[in-house]
Amino acid sequence: MQTSKDLFNKAKTFIPGGVNSPVRAFTSVGADPIYMKSGHGAWMVSEEGDEYLDFCGSWGPLVLGHADPDVVRAVQEAVSRGLSFGSCCAAEVEMAELICSLCDGIDKVRMVNSGTEATMTALRLARGYTGRERVVKFAGCYHGHHDAMLVSAGSGLLTQGQASSEGVTAGTVASVSVLPYGDADAFSLFMKEKGDETAAVIVEPVAGNMGLVNPGKDYLLHLRRLCSSHGTVLIFDEVITGFRQGPFPYGNAVEVMADLTCLGKIIGGGMPIGAIGGRADILDCLSPEGAVYQAGTLSGNPVALAAGITTLKKLRDENPYGEMERLCSLMAEKVNTFAERKDLDFHIAHIGGQFTPFFRKEEIRSLEDAQHCDTDRFAAFHRYMLSRKIYLPPSQFETAFFSAVHCEKDALFLADGVIDFLENL
Repeated sequence: MQTSKDLFNKAKTFIPGGVNSPVRAFTSVGADPIYMKSGHGAWMVSEEGDEYLDFCGSWGPLVLGHADPDVVRAVQEAVSRGLSFGSCCAAEVEMAELICSLCDGIDKVRMVNSGTEATMTALRLARGYTGRERVVKFAGCYHGHHDAMLVSAGSGLLTQGQASSEGVTAGTVASVSVLPYGDADAFSLFMKEKGDETAAVIVEPVAGNMGLVNPGKDYLLHLRRLCSSHGTVLIFDEVITGFRQGPFPYGNAVEVMADLTCLGKIIGGGMPIGAIGGRADILDCLSPEGAVYQAGTLSGNPVALAAGITTLKKLRDENPYGEMERLCSLMAEKVNTFAERKDLDFHIAHIGGQFTPFFRKEEIRSLEDAQHCDTDRFAAFHRYMLSRKIYLPPSQFETAFFSAVHCEKDALFLADGVIDFLENL
């Protein structure tokens, strides 16, 4: 039997860092990664044969759990007809029509292969539509690994940002401004100074990559009003939040309409996918009819679309969101009540079926707040949860998920595991 440790040691010979996405290396939690060989429902099975109750859900896509029978059947049927055609196919039309029917404010959709491609294309589209260059992002929000979004906050509100990765050019950095997340006054000041030269504002309506941070509806409305008044394209990055709180984007749930919405994760049902949707007058700027270029060999892949269409239809028809929220709230409230009674430096933030265990007592409202969490204690917590066969995202700054196949027993098992760790602090 190959163990996870054996595989990781071998992987480091052939794969940079031994992984194909950095967080999977478990570096931030001081452990070696666990290699999974299968998944079923709410559980994953490691190469060693250990079963783990999964609250990572492949980082969000698996809202129906692992190997949902209907999704698997749809994929098998699609595969039997062909893996890829390099031509148009009926599934593209069905998926676009389905998304538009479920999402207020989305008139048209362009399919791509990942969330990164979606945000990259959305920014290019906004620049082409407005004829402007500057874009705004917010500290702590993640929008993929293309150059323009690997820019972090600089040393002053109205100064340009700085590259957060080697290989990002100074010219790219110069066109991106980074503002504090959730700070309405800072955004007002920036737009007063530079709004008329700003092509796009891109934001996670609920942040998921500094842990779960909800800025509130009023903040999103503030962004909407100022973007409208300056002719700036408002982009909601809903790669995580899209179809997570209901069978629609989060913007629909709070009745704040973005001009463009980036989707991914759930709309692929576990397969690689991304999409840009929004106003027809903006989407029509894309080639072949418009002057903004975008293309992809596997865009609109029939196998990924089969998984995605099946997932979205099940979410629409079965509407599991109320139960996911109930289970998440049950778990979080039990843990938070214990932590408050013991006056611990800990709380679980949650919304719908999403949650993050923060090793800080105070509410997290920004990246600066998140950076004050005790990451060493989180690492010990994560290792302990693995010993209890509970699989959480291996970073203090990620979001965990309930799925439609978790049950009350799972929620209480998780809560008891967290409380057992906290009791020994």
